[in-house]
Amino acid sequence: MSKDTTDKRIEKKEQHKKRVKRTLIACVLGLIAGILSYMLGGVPDASGIQPNMMLAVFILLAGIVFQKHIFAFIGIDLTELGKKDWFYQGFMTFAIWFITWTILLTTSLL
Repeated sequence: MSKDTTDKRIEKKEQHKKRVKRTLIACVLGLIAGILSYMLGGVPDASGIQPNMMLAVFILLAGIVFQKHIFAFIGIDLTELGKKDWFYQGFMTFAIWFITWTILLTTSLL
């Protein structure tokens, strides 16, 4: 195997690790946002509607915006990320937030 091929494999492996790290951060933020949305949204009524649902949406948006600061803090080069990358990160945060919040709203914890 040539040195050029080995270098390309190493580069691909490093890029993959960065993408996995960004996705993990987005998922953890979605989980935290979902839990906070449930806890701060108020006691849901019989249909699962919380009185402070808009607060839950703002918590989600804060989680999406906060990602940029976490990425910068851990040393991810933000100039490498395109629109598609940011959309994907936001979608992953939203998806995990929605799943977490829905499970907590529809599950009796007591």
